[in-house]
Amino acid sequence: MSKRDYYQVLDLPRTASEADVKKSYRRLAMKFHPDRNPDDHDATDKFKEVKQAYEVLIDPGKRAAYDQFGHAGVDGSRGGGAGFDPRDAFGDIFGDVFGDIFGVGRRGRSQVYRGADLRYELELSLEQAVFGATVSIDFATLGECEQCDGSGSEKGTKPATCDTCRGAGQVRMQQGFFTVQQACPRCNGRGQVITDPCGSCRGQGRVRKQKTLSVKVPPGVDTGDRIRLSGEGESGRSGGSPGDLYVEVRVKEHPIFERDGSHLSCEVPVSFATATLGGSVEVPTLGGNATIKVPSETQSGRVFRLRDKGIRPVRGGPVGDLFCRVVVETPVHLNREQKELLRKFEESLKKDAKHHHPREESWLDGVKGFFSSLGE
Repeated sequence: MSKRDYYQVLDLPRTASEADVKKSYRRLAMKFHPDRNPDDHDATDKFKEVKQAYEVLIDPGKRAAYDQFGHAGVDGSRGGGAGFDPRDAFGDIFGDVFGDIFGVGRRGRSQVYRGADLRYELELSLEQAVFGATVSIDFATLGECEQCDGSGSEKGTKPATCDTCRGAGQVRMQQGFFTVQQACPRCNGRGQVITDPCGSCRGQGRVRKQKTLSVKVPPGVDTGDRIRLSGEGESGRSGGSPGDLYVEVRVKEHPIFERDGSHLSCEVPVSFATATLGGSVEVPTLGGNATIKVPSETQSGRVFRLRDKGIRPVRGGPVGDLFCRVVVETPVHLNREQKELLRKFEESLKKDAKHHHPREESWLDGVKGFFSSLGE
């Protein structure tokens, strides 16, 4: 067989990536495969040549040696000598491609499965979310069986080698000129079968357990934030690593405050007299009470801003503010004398136009304008 340049054999530039090498190899291997070209010796030779080029260029060490020294750098490591089977080579094409996707090893390694990740919804009060807390949580998970130490076999016994794949964990299926390698259906890719299952886990190697953990909640978290607890998910199988536990935060509604990111807001009821004459009103904050000065003639809905009385975000940044919305409270359960005084007060206002309610007057003017426009 002639020693053509391996890059020319695979129709690739010298800057080709690993993915380019695989892609070109698959295309040419299918083109020259003996099953597609029966009794064509030239096609078989080209197939072998493609295989040799691929084995060198897909291996970083061999490729570096070939780039520097040419064929002399890799002559001792080339495949395709005695015992070369083009069908095995063609099967390796799909072993490379599908093995990466489905976790199927090329050399019959038993399958190792990482444990599943778990999600837990943690409900917190606003105070816990703002100041941080240590919370105990209980949840169900699949943990390693203590009776068999996760092997799935009864104590004193061991799994037997799978007689279908002979311990390889994989089997090959011939479909026309395709040779597809897949996980063994009997042992599910493990290479072993359990002949005497553990009575506790019934051969699964894992059992459902109730687990209790202490979760440290950092200050400033909000609804939607997640806390990752590494390795606290389900146990893996066949020696696989455990999954993670993701604690998702949900902050409960507060009877006084509403939260918007780092800011807080609340409603502050103010008496009619205080709103009219002005005065000082105590308002709650997460750090204790504070006082706001309500000027005279304050209307319902006016907002007062207390700086730095909000929340420091969990990811850093300035502390938010507290917004207090004044709500003028209407007195209830008045006696006869109080009602009479209010009537006299209302009449006194009507006698002097400058004391009319400004918002009521503006609203009435707007209503009159609206109906006038309908009549035009």
